[in-house]
Amino acid sequence: MIIETTGYGPLIIVLIMAAVTLATRWGGVFVMSFVPIGYRVKQFISAMSGSVLVALLTPLAISGDNGARLALLTTAITMLILKKPLPAIAAGILAAALFRQF
Repeated sequence: MIIETTGYGPLIIVLIMAAVTLATRWGGVFVMSFVPIGYRVKQFISAMSGSVLVALLTPLAISGDNGARLALLTTAITMLILKKPLPAIAAGILAAALFRQF
């Protein structure tokens, strides 16, 4: 099945992606409702979160431009200092924007 990228095609694609995202989110919550959250499960979830983040950011750090690297560095330093993700992400975005502006 091929969906055209003209007319209503992009809207259909976005709706399908939204449905798949909702299904995986709700499916994860449903499956985890049967798993008792003990110490080992908490450790596993924490380790998986970090490994997924590293898997996503490593290619950017290696093949990204200097603006991307500065954003990653700024985000990491801000996160270590403030220990709050939202200000760290905002600082990284601001660093990349300022670097690319000049």
